[in-house]
Amino acid sequence: MKALKTINYKIAAFFLLLVIICPCRYASAQISAKQKLARQILADKRLDTIESRAIKLLSGFSAGTSYSEVWIRDFNTFIEGSLKARPKEEVKTRLLMFFKIQGEDGNIVDGVVDSAKANVGYKYRYSPLLPGWAAHKNTVETDQESSLIQAVKKYIDITGDRSILNETIGGMPVIKRMENALTYILKERWSEKYGLVTGATTIDWGDVQPETGWGVAINEKTKWAIDIYDNAMYVMALHDFLAIVPKNYKTERNWALAAAGISKNVRKYLWDAKAQKYIPHLYLNGSPFSAGFNENEILYTGGSVCAILAGFNTPAEVQEINRQMLAAAAKEKYATIGITVYPPYPAEQFPNIKPYIYQNAGDWTWFGGRMMGALLLYGHANEAYTELSPMVDRVIANKGFYEWYDVQTGSPKGSGDFRGEAGVLYSAITGLRKWAVSNR
Repeated sequence: MKALKTINYKIAAFFLLLVIICPCRYASAQISAKQKLARQILADKRLDTIESRAIKLLSGFSAGTSYSEVWIRDFNTFIEGSLKARPKEEVKTRLLMFFKIQGEDGNIVDGVVDSAKANVGYKYRYSPLLPGWAAHKNTVETDQESSLIQAVKKYIDITGDRSILNETIGGMPVIKRMENALTYILKERWSEKYGLVTGATTIDWGDVQPETGWGVAINEKTKWAIDIYDNAMYVMALHDFLAIVPKNYKTERNWALAAAGISKNVRKYLWDAKAQKYIPHLYLNGSPFSAGFNENEILYTGGSVCAILAGFNTPAEVQEINRQMLAAAAKEKYATIGITVYPPYPAEQFPNIKPYIYQNAGDWTWFGGRMMGALLLYGHANEAYTELSPMVDRVIANKGFYEWYDVQTGSPKGSGDFRGEAGVLYSAITGLRKWAVSNR
């Protein structure tokens, strides 16, 4: 009997040892994989090249070589690099320009430009608070207000300079002007029926209407709609506003409740649970497309990335969205996950932008590169590094940060020094390196 007890003790000890050792060996293997990836990222000289070139380009503030304007939707995506390249006072001055020419109803313009160069087809706006400058607003889009608030949050996060919130412009502090911008959306770009942000019909995050003509301005042909991009950008702005609002500032409304309501309604009206993707549009006064055209088959990549960053999706859904983006890119020889939409809108449905041109299935690192941050948020560092790689390679091969790329030929298009792409790549690389340092 004594011998039997000894054997039982030995067996129990053996199994206890297995319980202790096996998970440790498994964990060790996992850690080793992370360490290997981390070291690979930190040793990747391509990232050094992109970062140094980006910082050099981001010494300026206009959107790129083809643009004279400082666009807020662009500036919001390269302000992190700007703060590396330029003194914070200069960056702050550029941000304040948008508040100095803010509309009385709280709206924010797209771009500001030297008034001597205000010679494009826009309807320009002027303000005595910003002498020597003109501004314009692409009224079909609804991301300008959100972009400015996000940019201010980034500025504060990087510099620690909260004094920008107390800057007085036209007798009104910036924090109040920020809230007025948020309120403008609820008054002028809002659907009470759906509890969501509205805008004109455009392609994903784009700022051009389908009908021929000056496509960036609201007109009698405009079809009002709700899309994922505008709502994701607004919720991100709400979260950013709440993160920086001073404790002694009394807000006009419960913005946290507003953000929660939009998040709920996004899931209710825009997320297609069966297809595991966002529908392109929810129309308010009819669709601009023919009855036989099934728009819901189109994958919106940029808006989907912003939705992930806004916190609308579960970890499993994030993986599926990424899978669909990779699958779409695999159908075109030179595409990355930056391909705007897939498949493109047929020419007869969207005459203002032909298929595979510009926002109609052109490839934009400006948005594809944001997926790296989204993937890192959900622990997918390997995917982030892998999917960033072809974007890095083509910047090096083409010796420039181009605005967009033709997925059928691989040719770079648009501005040859597009600061939006440079800024997004800079942020993606910074995020990857931060992860790598923590896991090496």
